[in-house]
Amino acid sequence: MFLLLSLCMCGLLLQGDAQDRAALWRGNDRSGRCQYTFTVPSPVEASCPQTGGPEVEGLKARLSLLEVLVSRLTGGDTGGPQGAGAAARPGLQEALDRATGERNLLRGEKERLEQELQGLQRRMEEMRRETERLRSRPCPPQTPMVPPSPPLQDSGLTRPAGDSAWEYGHPGFQELKAEVTEVPAPHGSEDNTGCGELVSVAEPVTHRKADNIAGKYGVWMQDPEAVSPYGPEMVWRIDTIGSDVRQLFGYDDMEQLSKGFPSKVLMLPELVESTGATLYRGSLYYQRRRSRSLIRFDLASESTAARRDLPHAGFHGQFPYSWGGYTDIDLSVDEQGLWAVYSTSKAKGAIVISQLDPHSLDVKRSWETNIRKNSVANTFIICGKLYTVASYTAPDTIINYVYDTKTSQGKPMAVPFRNKYRYNSMIDYNLAQRKLFAWDNFHMVSYDLRLGRQQAN
Repeated sequence: MFLLLSLCMCGLLLQGDAQDRAALWRGNDRSGRCQYTFTVPSPVEASCPQTGGPEVEGLKARLSLLEVLVSRLTGGDTGGPQGAGAAARPGLQEALDRATGERNLLRGEKERLEQELQGLQRRMEEMRRETERLRSRPCPPQTPMVPPSPPLQDSGLTRPAGDSAWEYGHPGFQELKAEVTEVPAPHGSEDNTGCGELVSVAEPVTHRKADNIAGKYGVWMQDPEAVSPYGPEMVWRIDTIGSDVRQLFGYDDMEQLSKGFPSKVLMLPELVESTGATLYRGSLYYQRRRSRSLIRFDLASESTAARRDLPHAGFHGQFPYSWGGYTDIDLSVDEQGLWAVYSTSKAKGAIVISQLDPHSLDVKRSWETNIRKNSVANTFIICGKLYTVASYTAPDTIINYVYDTKTSQGKPMAVPFRNKYRYNSMIDYNLAQRKLFAWDNFHMVSYDLRLGRQQAN
C-alpha cells in the first residue's frame, strides 16, 4: 500500500512540476485488474525504434487467448474467463472418465484374447504330442478268437453261443477280423424280394445336401405303412444339430425333397436326441433328449400317442456308436416290425436288440449280443438280422458282422460299403423302398441292396 501511495504521489508531482515531460494513467487491464501507467518523454530520442506493430499486437492477442484456455482447463477462480473454465470442468472430467473407462475395457479384452490364445497354443501342443504318441505306437496284434461265453442266466435275454468273435477285446479287432473272413455269396443265390442274407450294397445315390450347419447330422425316412392324411411317397427329415431339435420336415415325394420344398413342418412336443428316429404306421418314434424315454408321435393328430422308458438303456453318451453323437438308442423298422438297438450297464456296452410293441412301446423280446456298441460305426436291421458297419469316415469300408435274431447267432462278413462324404451319422433300412437310407456329412443318400435267397427251414 505504501509503495502504491508513493507511486501515486510521485505521479502527481510529475504532473504538477513537469507536465510537459511525464503523465500518469489509471485503468483496468484485460483481466479486469486496475493498473497505473507512467509515460515519460525521452529527453534525447525524437522517436522510438519500431518494436511493436501488428505482429506484436497479434502475438499479444494469441497470448491472451492462451491464458483464457489455460484458465478454463485449470478451473481458475470465479468470475471472468476463469469462471468460464470452472463451468467447463465437469464436461471435461466426464470425457476424461469415459476415455479412461474405454481404455480399461480395451485392456480387459486384450487380456482375455491373450488368455484364449495361450489356451489354444496349449491345446495344439497337446494334440501334437498325442499325434506323435499314436504314430510311435505299434499296430495291435490280431487277437485270436476265444471260446464262446456261457449263456446268460437272465431268462429275458439271450446271448448267442456262436458269437464268440465279439468277446470284449480291442475295438480294432472287429474290422481287422472281418478283413480276413470274407464270405462271398454263392453264384445265383440272390433274391431281392426275400429275406436272405445281405449280398451287396450299391454305390450311394445323393438326393439332397442340407442347407446349413444344423444338417451336418440328421435322419431321413419314409413310412412303410403310411396312414392318411400322408401317403407312402411322403419323405420326412430331421436336422439333429443344435440344442432345440424339434422340427420335422415333410416332403410330398423324393423330387420335392431334392428341390428343398417341404409341404409340412411339424413341431414335436419333446426335443429329439440324435439320429435314431424312425417312422411306422403313421407315427414318428424317437428318443427324448437326455433321457431313455421313447416317444410315439402321431402324425395325423400331431400329438404324443405313447411314452415309455426303455428299461436300463444307456443314454446321452453312455453307450453310443463309435462316432459319438449321443447315438445310444437307435430305432428302426423292418419286415418284422419295430426295433431298438442300444446297450445297458448290465450288458457292459454290448449291443442289446429289443423288439418293441409299436402301439405301447413295451419290450416284447430282447437279445444280448457280444458286439461292442462303441466299436461299430452304425447298424441297421433287415428281416430280423442286425448288420454292423465298420467305419463312419473311411470312404471304402465294410459291413463286417451280421447277427440273426431268429437263430441268436452271429458271424463276421465283408460286404463293401462306401462313405462317399466321409462322415456317416445315420444308416437305416427303408422298408418302403427296400433300400438303405443314410445321412453322410450334410448329404442324404440311398443305397440299393441285394439279398441272398432265404434258407429253407
